[in-house]
Amino acid sequence: MRGDAPIPARPDQEVSVRETNRREFFQGVATKAAAVAAAPLFVPRAAFGANDRVAYGVIATGGRGRYLNKKFQTAGCQAVAMCDVYEPNLQAALKDSPDAKGYVDYHELLAQPGIDFVVLAGPDHHHMPMLFASVDAKKDVYAEKPFSISLAQSEQMKQYVTGKPQVVQIGHQRRSSPMVHKAEEAIEDGMLGQIYKVKAEWNWNIAGPLDNSPLPGKLDWDRFLGTAPKRPLEPMRFRAWRHFWDYAGGNMTDQGAHLMDTVLRLMKSPPPKSAVCQGFIAKTTGSEDADVFSSAFEFEKFIATWSLNYCSSYNNDWSIAFYGDAGTLIMKDDGFSVYGEPYNEKKEPLMTYKGGIPVEAHIANFLDCLKSRKQPNCTAAIAQQAIAGPHLANIAFRQGRKAYLGADLVTVS
Repeated sequence: MRGDAPIPARPDQEVSVRETNRREFFQGVATKAAAVAAAPLFVPRAAFGANDRVAYGVIATGGRGRYLNKKFQTAGCQAVAMCDVYEPNLQAALKDSPDAKGYVDYHELLAQPGIDFVVLAGPDHHHMPMLFASVDAKKDVYAEKPFSISLAQSEQMKQYVTGKPQVVQIGHQRRSSPMVHKAEEAIEDGMLGQIYKVKAEWNWNIAGPLDNSPLPGKLDWDRFLGTAPKRPLEPMRFRAWRHFWDYAGGNMTDQGAHLMDTVLRLMKSPPPKSAVCQGFIAKTTGSEDADVFSSAFEFEKFIATWSLNYCSSYNNDWSIAFYGDAGTLIMKDDGFSVYGEPYNEKKEPLMTYKGGIPVEAHIANFLDCLKSRKQPNCTAAIAQQAIAGPHLANIAFRQGRKAYLGADLVTVS
């Protein structure tokens, strides 16, 4: 169901599979960063045993849904059901999972016997109804980020799953990354001193007009719309749903969910008190959200900026800089470095850590929780906090003002 824009080529982050004991591995995932970094990031299929192989279904088999489907199969899980409203997406997923049944209506998938958990990878406006239906069907859930399409829905979703026996993991894979764990340790150890400013950014040169040509396959448009306002089919609204406010929060909540989650975690901070945001549509004609923007967030003892430019590959991909009075930590997709004060460009880093953001570790944590019934690394409560800042910045951007967030994470003034 996803209509993701293509992303540029990036370094290979696949991790080789090696035989390991499943329980030892999962215990490693739950330990401190050094132990996590030493653990393999896959659980071999053979480790599950004849009667211990969990079965799952994928709801929304666009690009991200099919990617996760392959990852869960590699982790040893059995794909038994696939669902999508767009026939080409569904057929592609079934090709990857020849023993799975195909559905257009996800409620029918949830009624299929023998499913242990579901993977939810639909557009943002479907996140709440899909989560509610899955929990009602007594399924454990691995749901893609961002958590919600609005601050109000975040609170409803958190309240709905709180106290329920189901395991619900939200797809903030940085929560399970050994690299992020290690950066967290460096800050906790005082390497940066007091941090007063954080800068997050994402740069890709991928912006361009949206494609509104006819779709080559059959689409159930009404099911795609779901709870969104009814309107005639426009192919670009399906292909690039993330760029329309009825279905998503745009680039702000797409990439911002990842980066602001990392900011909150490493700074040990609640969501921001206020936000401002400026931006515009430079090249993505037909879109409603900006492909170039800059936002600023006010916290109790620091400020953070979050900027995106999809019209330049300078400093390509994402990065987060934590500026302290004793040092600076620069985190990128392939690792991080810590530089001491006073900084100069010829100075060697105090510490360098090489590593990426493998989704396999996040999947491993989820699978371990299916057995232990413990809380996963990214609960609904954590995901609500992660997306609060980006939602607030979108309100500031769309209303052209400074927006203040209430303590309930719902009220905006």
